[in-house]
Amino acid sequence: MLTNQQLADLRHFSTQIRYGALLAINSSGFGHVGGSLSMADLISVLYGHVMKYDPADPKMETRDWLITSKGHAGPAVYAALAAKGFFPEEWLLTMNQPDTRLPSHTDRNLTPGIDMTTGSLGQGLSTAVGVALAFKIDHKPNRVFCIVGDGESQEGQIWEAAMYAAQQRLGNLTVFIDDNGMQIDGTTAFINNMEDYVARFKGFNWDAVAVDGHDYDALNEAIERAALIPDKPSAIIMHTIKGKGWDHAEKLGIACHSMHLHPGDLDEILAKLRTELGE
Repeated sequence: MLTNQQLADLRHFSTQIRYGALLAINSSGFGHVGGSLSMADLISVLYGHVMKYDPADPKMETRDWLITSKGHAGPAVYAALAAKGFFPEEWLLTMNQPDTRLPSHTDRNLTPGIDMTTGSLGQGLSTAVGVALAFKIDHKPNRVFCIVGDGESQEGQIWEAAMYAAQQRLGNLTVFIDDNGMQIDGTTAFINNMEDYVARFKGFNWDAVAVDGHDYDALNEAIERAALIPDKPSAIIMHTIKGKGWDHAEKLGIACHSMHLHPGDLDEILAKLRTELGE
């Protein structure tokens, strides 16, 4: 169990992430609000408690890797990296602008702290499997974490990668499914119902658990459990809320997947988040 202080720190960090992600999206007037906010609490746990990294040395050999297969949710990762000092927070206001270092989809060649270029949905897990296999072959202790959207999990390449990861016994690989139940064209249940993710991954010989994706203790416990399983990759199915933390976005549901922002749209939520941050 996390201590009360650790929980307070993670809540504060989640607020920083949501604030920074919304600032970045607002700078260009549109962006992927829903899926960025739904995974903010996971990003807080990873960068705030779990992962090994060094902002002063983004390519540190012993770092843990995060591969955001749902690369369009990069604003949440950018916000976390800025808060941890990988680059100046002012960069957030340049997202998607000409000559930016923060494109809408994550790019390892542009942004310090981004381990893998992603955003062509369905491909990120394959790259994560390759990285994890390389670490295993080299007998390195690095862990590889990969975030997959529930919509992109309908793609066949995800399950080809899952088969291979199990065959190679990649115990250093942990995959998170951001299961908010919505994708750009509708609900996932209507578009292509994946039904029971836990049973599906177990059928591919993974360890798998389902958790509340906004519960820091549950997320941390599941990640710790995964670290203790040496011969199987692990899947953590996160039940999340699209747009979590911004009431307006939560009520919009599918419409907040990628949305245009108009002057004043964010005034209330940004003021609320600043208050929570003690500013």
